[in-house]
Amino acid sequence: MARYLGSIRKLARNSGGTLDGYPKTIGMKRSYPSGQHGQGRKKKSEYALQLLEKQKVKRTYGVLEKQFARYYDYATRKKGVTGTVLLQRLESRLDNVVYRAGFAWSRPQARQMVTHAHFLVNGHKVDIPSIILKPGDVVTVRERSKGLVKETVARFAASNVPHWVTADATELTFRINQLPEREDMDQSFNEQLIIEFYSR
Repeated sequence: MARYLGSIRKLARNSGGTLDGYPKTIGMKRSYPSGQHGQGRKKKSEYALQLLEKQKVKRTYGVLEKQFARYYDYATRKKGVTGTVLLQRLESRLDNVVYRAGFAWSRPQARQMVTHAHFLVNGHKVDIPSIILKPGDVVTVRERSKGLVKETVARFAASNVPHWVTADATELTFRINQLPEREDMDQSFNEQLIIEFYSR
């Protein structure tokens, strides 16, 4: 399974800020992009803004290019607002919901925990982070993995869990109540720029 193994700090700088869902220690020391020409051109073209927004969303969720393009194709075929459907698809990934439910400190940690098969989805062992969860799905921590997850859950504020997920810190389970609405997702994303990028 392909994944990015380079510097997260460099991705954050190139995306114009810190990436949500990653350790806060990756905050930028410099306000300009990395690389030889990072301090060069100040004004970005319309294409550059669209590309930057796509890269920011893609990197936030830890998705590579081909998979992100598939999510966009799916969103264009579904009823509803394309940008919202795209973000709902990304939010519904198993690794993201593990993070949102407070069972991991970051999305990379959540992804690793899923690939190591620490979770059951509706009673079945899974090890694929990109599984899309649906309303009504129940995710539980496997018995042998409860010690690993308990400390993280105990230190995670219950108020941080979004309302579309119900998490039980005692039983170490969570349930998907509904698909997230646009207001439940990152407000810094401008999904219209992503639609314009793919519509060129």
